[in-house]
Amino acid sequence: MRNPLQEQLLKAGLVNKAKAAQVVREQAKKHQGKAPVAPSAEELEARRLQAEKAERDRAIAAERNAQARANEARAQVRQIVEAHKVKREGEIAYRFTDGDRIKDVLVNEPLRAQLAAGTLVIVRHGEGYELLPRVAADKIRERDATMIVLDHGRTEAGSSSGADDEYYRQFEVPDDLIW
Repeated sequence: MRNPLQEQLLKAGLVNKAKAAQVVREQAKKHQGKAPVAPSAEELEARRLQAEKAERDRAIAAERNAQARANEARAQVRQIVEAHKVKREGEIAYRFTDGDRIKDVLVNEPLRAQLAAGTLVIVRHGEGYELLPRVAADKIRERDATMIVLDHGRTEAGSSSGADDEYYRQFEVPDDLIW
């Protein structure tokens, strides 16, 4: 079966019938295609090694990305602390626990009252501790909650039950009690 261009070339006398038939046979051979050859053992091994290498590369890239995100979060926490830290002044030692150790920061009476009320929060900053307002502490909690050492404004789940509160309400605590 010839296409219209071949028919026109035959009518014009530019091509003879034998040459046109040969071109048709060559095109038919090209269109039939060959059966796929089964891959050799070397090719299969090369593909397997390539897939393993790609998987290792993906795992390494994922680990690097996670490390970069963690470093970025720490840098953001440092920036937030530096930008929002409250100037500490005073001679009253405010004691708190950091893990299994008792630490203290020097504050004045208004800062101590704000810490007790929960409007100020103590966060770990480098080797020391800083006081931050609640808004900044919430931003830090989103990035790394382990940096917050003391937060009286946020009650811990299961830290006190209603029965305990009822029992201890009968005991009056003096207003001027300082630990």
